[in-house]
Amino acid sequence: MEDLAVRIEEAFRGRRVLLTGHTGFKGGWLAIWLDMLGAEVVGVALPPDQPDGIYQASGIGGRIRDIRQDIRDGEALEACFAEHAPEVVLHLAAQALVRESYRTPAATFATNTMGTVNVLEAVRHTPSVKALVVATTDKCYENTGITSGYTESDPLGGHDPYSASKAAAEIAIASWRRSFFNVPGAPGIASARAGNVIGGGDRAEDRIVPDLFRALEAGKPLRVRAPEAVRPWQHVLEPLHGYLMLAAALLRDPVRFSGAWNFGPAPGQFHTVRDMVGAMHAHLGRGTWEPTIEQNAPHEAALLTLDSTKAAEQLGWRPRLTFDQTVRLTAEQYTTALGDQPLGQFRSWIDRYNHHADH
Repeated sequence: MEDLAVRIEEAFRGRRVLLTGHTGFKGGWLAIWLDMLGAEVVGVALPPDQPDGIYQASGIGGRIRDIRQDIRDGEALEACFAEHAPEVVLHLAAQALVRESYRTPAATFATNTMGTVNVLEAVRHTPSVKALVVATTDKCYENTGITSGYTESDPLGGHDPYSASKAAAEIAIASWRRSFFNVPGAPGIASARAGNVIGGGDRAEDRIVPDLFRALEAGKPLRVRAPEAVRPWQHVLEPLHGYLMLAAALLRDPVRFSGAWNFGPAPGQFHTVRDMVGAMHAHLGRGTWEPTIEQNAPHEAALLTLDSTKAAEQLGWRPRLTFDQTVRLTAEQYTTALGDQPLGQFRSWIDRYNHHADH
């Protein structure tokens, strides 16, 4: 597969990249990585939700152009694209929490579905754009409980508003690709579906790892809603590596690499919430948890799996970290003192990931 591997260093050096959602967890890590690659990063997002998340903890905002813009405002977004003339667009801005989507379903659709439509329209009206990657989710599939892993051709669906809003975004992406980006010279348009990402710098509510560390800080047991739920756990750098490889591939051949792509754990690397919590506590040497039962709790999927064969065979992408390595690295990132040069510490973790041998 060596000939299929894409060298992202050459692809991004000196390019203007517009990154939506750069103040979030995944977006913060990706902004740091793009800056390391020599890209000229234009970040477009709302203010960060968490005062102690990766965006502020790393200080990456001082290295990039930081624009506070709501993707739900299509007219303003198009003006932003016109002003900055990006060559590559990486769309990560989203309402990313399942349980929040039950509380604010209309706002979730406005952000995740219509926000994506606004990005597609901005790309359509910005001649400089050569490639667009939209991050969606593994939850965009109609969940039938299969254990073999969903492939990119499986039906879309979604029980909860978050999942449904992402499935609707996927349908919009496919429609715009067929309707407006099907002519010679059009930019490559791809969607990227990843699993449950963990890693340092995530402080969001209602996510298991930030909740675990908040429980440790408070000296209380972690309350776990669904310990037997199976999730495709990944370190955040795994799918981000996939997004970068996919964008680089689109720049090289927009027709071949347009479409939907899964970036999930290796086969057999699917684990329960119980497994993940137990492994994290073991690496930390402390911590307890207890199951909690909520009356009239909103539905959440019990089993989620992804098949990433397409990315392996056509992009040369494969996960580099085992489940144990993922948990160990995440524990290290949450417990390492960042010191007076925090950005350097985050860069060192990306460097370590880049030099990690594929297995």
